Amino acid sequence: MSDRPLFVDDIEPVGILYGITIRSPIARGALINLECPPLPVSYTLIQSGDIPGQNSLDEFALPVLAAETLSYIGEPVALLIGPDRALVEKLAGQITVITREETPVLYPHAVPEEAVLARRDIAIGEAESAFKAAKTIVEGIYNTGIQEHWYTEPAGAAALWEDEQEGGGRITVYTATQWPFQVLRSIENVLQCPQAHVIVEPAAIGIHLDGKIWYPSLLACHAALGAFITKKPVKIILSRLEDFRYSPKRNGAEIRIRSALGDKGRLLATEISVRADMGAYGVFTDEILDRICLGAVGAYKSGNVHIQAQAISTNIPPASPFAGFGMAQGFFAMERQASIIADTLHQDPMDWRMDNMLSKRSLAIGASVFSAIPSGLLDTAATMGDYRRKWASYELLREYRRKNGKTEKYETLRGIGLAAAYQGGGFLYPGNDKGVYDVELTLDKEGKLEIRTGMVTSNEEYVYIWRKIAAEVLSIEADAVRVVSGNTALGIDSGPATLSRNITAVTMLVEQACLAIRDQRFRDPLPIVVRRSCRPAKKEGWAGLPFDANVFTHPAWGAAVVETEIDPIEFIPKIRGVWLGIDGGKILSEERARRSLKISVVHALGWASWENIAYVEGQIPDSQFGRYGIPCPQDIPPIHIDFIWNDASHAKGIEELPFSCVPAAFVQAVSQAVDYPFKRIPLTARDIWDAGKFKTLREGL
Repeated sequence: MSDRPLFVDDIEPVGILYGITIRSPIARGALINLECPPLPVSYTLIQSGDIPGQNSLDEFALPVLAAETLSYIGEPVALLIGPDRALVEKLAGQITVITREETPVLYPHAVPEEAVLARRDIAIGEAESAFKAAKTIVEGIYNTGIQEHWYTEPAGAAALWEDEQEGGGRITVYTATQWPFQVLRSIENVLQCPQAHVIVEPAAIGIHLDGKIWYPSLLACHAALGAFITKKPVKIILSRLEDFRYSPKRNGAEIRIRSALGDKGRLLATEISVRADMGAYGVFTDEILDRICLGAVGAYKSGNVHIQAQAISTNIPPASPFAGFGMAQGFFAMERQASIIADTLHQDPMDWRMDNMLSKRSLAIGASVFSAIPSGLLDTAATMGDYRRKWASYELLREYRRKNGKTEKYETLRGIGLAAAYQGGGFLYPGNDKGVYDVELTLDKEGKLEIRTGMVTSNEEYVYIWRKIAAEVLSIEADAVRVVSGNTALGIDSGPATLSRNITAVTMLVEQACLAIRDQRFRDPLPIVVRRSCRPAKKEGWAGLPFDANVFTHPAWGAAVVETEIDPIEFIPKIRGVWLGIDGGKILSEERARRSLKISVVHALGWASWENIAYVEGQIPDSQFGRYGIPCPQDIPPIHIDFIWNDASHAKGIEELPFSCVPAAFVQAVSQAVDYPFKRIPLTARDIWDAGKFKTLREGL
């Protein structure tokens, strides 16, 4: 790993060519032609007709280069490649894309039938009868916006061509990917060349927020195609603006929830309606849609649930998984609904949650069984943040303002919120690789252990954990353990580095392999080679699709408390503190767990507040690029984390939990402060000002 380049842009072999993507100027229509000026020698224009193999990525029906149909502004239609980057950019600006424009689908409302990618109509129990018997019905519509991943380095790839003696060639592709073997399979499909002729070397992925699962495969195919045609090294790096405008974003969603309540606010039934905007082509449609639905059901013991959901294809760039794969959108809706129910009933939101939380094992998706919320989790977060006292105090102030119809002059408004969520580990729906992932360990004659895995890591902490496990199980020094990972030449496909699989699936396989070596080492001669695999436990889910029943068998749980104050001049929420109670099973590295959770908290707050971007007529305006704000050090509030320790349990994935519980807690805190039930994120100063005017809270100024 030490000789792997840090960034793709660091790769500068002699004779390298630079590529620029020629893009669609329209959101929907037909590609008629490209008008290109005469190109100098050594400059090449590559179009879809030049692709020797399949014009799509592995797993997804998304074209590498558009052939006839154009589906979003910025869709790649051609590549211009040459030795002088400045001249390539100049020539690219002289190419005209001739199109026939059609009316695009830009908003996920009143869409044509063909734009519906997937549907869900799920009935559990007797929701209709429960609503008829309800004493109170609470309804809300919740909207979650898109979010940018904003990588350390813009997306890109470099492909190095090497002639081989027997007339063939080898291509080594460098790209920052979480899924090297998906890149490999995609390139093989596009070039129709044997696997031995393509090697994928992952570059540094940094903080990726799951934005580097599939999109690097597209850039890698572009670079590999250029190298294959020119027989020279090719590098394609997006500009920061280009990446911002055209790379995938977290998908937006609208979720409507109706709750039927009985005596003392007991939850009798829930009706859920979901519309998820997947953009063009629908990448990971079933995975994201079902996770949104699961999050929207929440962790509450309603035996009567009716879900109607749609994933919609629109003419914006393809949406992408973001940390949590849709669970965050669903949990935001359900946790806001829970707080609004409590407010309607004049109850403490924590009391309502504790009365209605799952208290025993319960059905999730189809036949999958998962454990209920751990005892004391809500109390842990509430005690850390002094939630009970603060909520009661801020409620008294809110009631005072309601009676008087205004705030005191220049009064700072304060509020506090609480939310809870769970997280599984791994994909619900295995892809073309069948969900079978491997690791391989070798103990040599000198007593040294090599761990080989195809998994990509964002830091060295996982390497430390795997070395520590091996050293403890085999009674060897940690320095005698070597970890080799990522390079597809190893032939060890460990699947995508997402959904906390590094700490759950891969760590489990490493431990199993070490135990097997320990059992053999004094009976069998060295070297000993052990390979261990994990396979999905397939069951039929609520969509009629076979899913991995292991995903939510042992979920991690998190509860968040967020306290805010609002300046009556700027109306910008200041976060006074975030408190997290976490049940992550066996914590293998407390330092890494805390660091990972804090990073996730910051990005979750960014999505909930200041990261405000939106597509306008099919594209993100350039003006939003200049205004887009990502969290800075001064934006990071005090973050406090307490773990419910359970060394008897195995390690659970926890890093997506803040995305599912922190935004709802934040919005509830602002809602209490302003006395207005906000139901969308990102929540801006303008939203708060408009709510304040609506409630006439500013009369005292």
